[in-house]
Amino acid sequence: MSATATGALIGAVLAISGLLFGFWGFLLVALLMGIGALVGRIASGELDLRALAGVFSGRRTAS
Repeated sequence: MSATATGALIGAVLAISGLLFGFWGFLLVALLMGIGALVGRIASGELDLRALAGVFSGRRTAS
């Protein structure tokens, strides 16, 4: 799936959730989508948690 199609799908899901559930439902759906994306990246090995923890603790830089 292309980045454009993915972005359009995410926008549609958020728009529908905003219409159906209001502002707080919209925020909850957006938060859960972000958590799902993080879990997917971790599971596929595209995100290194040790390097990320090092960046946030100040021991390493992002580059």
